[in-house]
Amino acid sequence: MSLTESRPYGRSGPIAGPGVGRHLLIVDDDDRIRELLKEFLSREGYRVTGAAHAAAAKRMMELIEFDLVVLDVMMPGESGLDLTTWVREKAETSKTPVLLLTARGDAEDRIEGLSRGADDYMAKPFEPRELVLRIEAILRRTGGKPLTPREIKLGAAVFDMERLELTREGKPQRLTEAEAQLLKTLALHAHAPVERMSLSPDTADITGRAVDVQVTRLRRKLEADPKNPRYLQTVRGVGYMLAPD
Repeated sequence: MSLTESRPYGRSGPIAGPGVGRHLLIVDDDDRIRELLKEFLSREGYRVTGAAHAAAAKRMMELIEFDLVVLDVMMPGESGLDLTTWVREKAETSKTPVLLLTARGDAEDRIEGLSRGADDYMAKPFEPRELVLRIEAILRRTGGKPLTPREIKLGAAVFDMERLELTREGKPQRLTEAEAQLLKTLALHAHAPVERMSLSPDTADITGRAVDVQVTRLRRKLEADPKNPRYLQTVRGVGYMLAPD
């Protein structure tokens, strides 16, 4: 099955590859392709953020440290090739792996993409499973950031990411399922801002109000002063960030 088909993908659960829990940035001006990739890769265990064009991708990369970027070559305005050059020239992102996607599979196009600093190159249409395997291979080669440890220390509070349990001064703090998942997501990307709307599991919550309520409740459970949070911080114009000890 190729990515251009709309029927469900074949796998039913996440894989146990080296990239599980990693944060990927998908940059593609085709909304359908971008959302299909986000859906598929999320089911495979990755955290996925999407951008519709190079300008949005640059803004995100200046705020968030991604483990790998998947770029469409043929985009209006600044192309994926130009964005690859920007990634390689900028000190903060120079080591971020880049996988290029394009409808053009000619050898000259592949050579140009690789010469710009791309780590791999795939022609559309492609099998989603092949994309996952290529991403895994790149992450194995490049190493990437170390995975978050099992426990995150937040002052007097400790969050166990495997058991989804929060204790404060040794006493259990009750978490709803939504609060536990939100805290885990933030913990997986500690010290990096996470988009507010991407933290919402409810697509009907277009305002993000449910996330704000969960954050308020979490602060009461882990902060010494919830009104002046030290660990669960608000990042204006973006969302929230967890800053553990």
